[in-house]
Amino acid sequence: MNTQLLYGDIGGTKTILQLAEIAEGGIRECRTQRYDSAAFATFSDILQDFLGQATTQPPPAACFAVAGPIAAQQATLTNLPWQISSAHIAHAFSIPSVKLINDFEAVALAIENLPGSDLITLQAGQPHAQAMRVVLGAGTGMGVAWLTPANNRYFAWPTEAGHIDFAPVTPLQISLLESLQNRFGHVSVERLLSGAGLTHIFKFLQQSTAASSDLPLIQLGEDSGAAIAALAQTQRHPIAIQALELFAAIYGAYAGNLALAGLCRGGVYIAGGIAPKIIDILSAGGFMHAFHAKGRFSALLHEIPVHVVTNPAIGLLGARQEAFRLLDNGP
Repeated sequence: MNTQLLYGDIGGTKTILQLAEIAEGGIRECRTQRYDSAAFATFSDILQDFLGQATTQPPPAACFAVAGPIAAQQATLTNLPWQISSAHIAHAFSIPSVKLINDFEAVALAIENLPGSDLITLQAGQPHAQAMRVVLGAGTGMGVAWLTPANNRYFAWPTEAGHIDFAPVTPLQISLLESLQNRFGHVSVERLLSGAGLTHIFKFLQQSTAASSDLPLIQLGEDSGAAIAALAQTQRHPIAIQALELFAAIYGAYAGNLALAGLCRGGVYIAGGIAPKIIDILSAGGFMHAFHAKGRFSALLHEIPVHVVTNPAIGLLGARQEAFRLLDNGP
C-alpha cells in the first residue's frame, strides 16, 4: 500500500498545503491547495478544510514550514495572530508524526537539491565545496537561514536576522531611516526589505519630492509592493523606479553583510517572493555594487557566488523533504 505525506508552507499572506504519495516510482503529488491565510482564524481551520476533502486515512507524517520563530514545537506567526502546535495538530488530526520548521529553514533545506534551472546567477564567484551558505528572501517579511556543512550534507539553521537594525550607507538612506524612526521607533531590515518595506520606500520618496514634482500623488495601502513594481515596469513611473533601485541597493548591502557574517563561500541564495519579480532591477548592477561595497573586504565579496532562486515552491519542497525524513526518524 502506498504511503502518504502531508506538508505545507504557512505564510502571512498565503498557506499552501500538499498531499503526496510515496510509491516505488518515487513521490507523486496527489493534491495541492492554496489558501488566503488572513481569511482564516486559525491554521487548524485551514487544515480541517484540506483534510476534510481527502478520501484517505490521515497520513503518518506531516511537516509544516511556518513564517515565524519556533520553540518547543510551537510557533506564533510573525505577521498573523496564529499559534500553532505540532502536538495539537497530531492529536486533533490523528497524525502520528508532526513537525514544525521555520519557513526559511525549509527554503534552506531545499537548496541542495535545486536544479540549476531554478537559479539565476548574479555572480558566479569562486564557490568552495562544503562551505557555509546563507539563504535570505524578501516577501511578506524578511527570512534568513544559515546552511552549515557536516558529514557530506548541509544542515539548516533558522534565524530572525530580518529583525536586526537597518544600517543605512548613503545620505538618502539615512534620511529614510530617520523618517521611519519617527514612525516606528526601531527600524529593522524587514521594515525596508519586504512588500511593506518597498511601500515605505516609495512613500518616503514621493513625500520627499512632492514640492518639486509635477507627478500626481499616488495613494497606496500598507503592503503595495506588487503595485509599485507594476508602476515601475509597465508605466515607467520615475518614483517607482527609484524606489525599486533603492530597495535593490539596501537588499544588496544586507546580503553582503550576511555573506561576511557567515563567511559564506558556499554561496548566497536570494529567495522570497519579490526577487524573481524584479530580477531586471537586481541584475542591473545596483544590488551587486552594494553587495561588494565592504571596504577592505570588497575583494572577498567578489569571490562569493550569488544566486536568485526562481522556484516559487521552494519552501514546499523543503517541507516535503523533512516530512519524508520523519517516516524513518520521527520528529
